[in-house]
Amino acid sequence: MSPKTSITRITLVGLVSLAIAMGVGRFAFTPLLPLMQDDGLATIGDGGVLAAVHFVGYWLGAVFSARLGTSPKTMLRLSLLAIGICTLGMGLTDSFALWLIFRFLCGVFSAVALVLVSNFYIKHLADAGRAEKQGWVFSGVGAGIAVAGLGALAIMVSQAGSVLSWQIFGAVTLIAALAVCTRMGLEIPQTHRAAQNQKSQPSPLIWAAVIAYGAAGLGYIIPATYLPVMAREIVQSPLVFGWSWPVFGAAAFLSTPLAARLDRHFTNRQIWAGSQVVMAVGLLLPIIFPHILAILVAGVCVGGTFMIITMTGMKEMHRLVPPHDVMRHIAILTAAFATGQIIGPLLASALYELTGGFSVSLAITSVILVLTAIGLVMGASNKAITRPLGKI
Repeated sequence: MSPKTSITRITLVGLVSLAIAMGVGRFAFTPLLPLMQDDGLATIGDGGVLAAVHFVGYWLGAVFSARLGTSPKTMLRLSLLAIGICTLGMGLTDSFALWLIFRFLCGVFSAVALVLVSNFYIKHLADAGRAEKQGWVFSGVGAGIAVAGLGALAIMVSQAGSVLSWQIFGAVTLIAALAVCTRMGLEIPQTHRAAQNQKSQPSPLIWAAVIAYGAAGLGYIIPATYLPVMAREIVQSPLVFGWSWPVFGAAAFLSTPLAARLDRHFTNRQIWAGSQVVMAVGLLLPIIFPHILAILVAGVCVGGTFMIITMTGMKEMHRLVPPHDVMRHIAILTAAFATGQIIGPLLASALYELTGGFSVSLAITSVILVLTAIGLVMGASNKAITRPLGKI
C-alpha cells in the first residue's frame, strides 16, 4: 500500500468513525426530537432528560477512556458497533426506560470513540507530516450531522415518523460501522498501552483550556439540542424549519478543513477563542431577531465553530503535553465538555418551562463563552513539547 493510499485510508476511517460516533451517536437525536414530539412519544422535558442522561454517559466515557483495559483498536470497533445497535434500538421500542439506557450507552461510546480518534489518528497524521488532513478527520462530525439532518428532513416530508427514522439511522450506522471496522490498520494499536503510560509522571492540567472547553460544551449544547425545535416554533413547515439541522452540520463539515489553514497565521488558542466569540454571537441572534433566518445564521455560527474548538483543543494538548500523557488530557477536556453539556439541556428545559422560551439560557451561555474566551487568551502558553511531530 502506498503512503498516499495509507494517508487517505486513515483520514477516511477517522472521518467516518467520527461521523458515526458524533454525527449519529451524539446528534441524530436532535433532528428526531421534533418528530418524536409530533408522534406523541416525547415532550421538551423528556428531550432534556434524555439529552442529560446521554451526556452523563458521555462524561463517564470520557473520564474512563484513558484507563481502558482493552486494546484501543478493539475498543474503537466495539464503540462504533454499539452506537449502531443502540440507535437501532431507539426505533424498536417505545419504552422510555430503554431509551434512557440506549442514549446513555451512546454517550459512553461516543466519548470513547472521540478520545481514541483524537489521540491515535490525529497523532499518526502529525507523525506522517500530514497535519493538514486532521481537519478532514474532524469534519466527519459535521458530515454525520448533515447526513442525519437531511435524512430527518426527508422523513419529515414523507411523514414516515420518528420510529422508522431511528430504524433507518440504526441500520445505516451498523453497515457503516462494519465497513470501518474492517479498514482499521496499524495507526491505532491492537495492544493495550495503559501499563506503560502509568509508569510516567502525570503532567499538570492546563486549567484555562479545561475551563474554556467546558464552557464551549455548555455554549453550543442548547442549539445543538433544540435548534430544530426553536426553528419549528417560528415556522411550522418542515420544508423550512427542517433545514436548520442540515445547515448546522454543513457548517461543521466545512469549518475544520478551512480552520486548519488558519494556523499559518494564528495560534491554536487565538483560533479557539475567536470561535467561542462567534458562537456567542450566534446564540444571541435568535434573541435579537426572532426569525427563521436568524435561526439558520445561528446554526452556521454554532455549527461552524464547535468542531473548530474541538480540533484546536485537541491540537493544543498534542502541542503542550508530553506524548505519554496526551490521551489523559484529551479525556479530561472531553469530560469538561460533557460537564457543560449535562448542565445545558437541564438549564434550558427548566428555563423554558419558566419563561416559555430559550432566550434566557442563550443569553447566559453567550456571556460565559465570551468571558472564558478572554481567560483562554490571557492564560496562553507558548511553551510546546519538542518532539518529532508534524505541525500541530
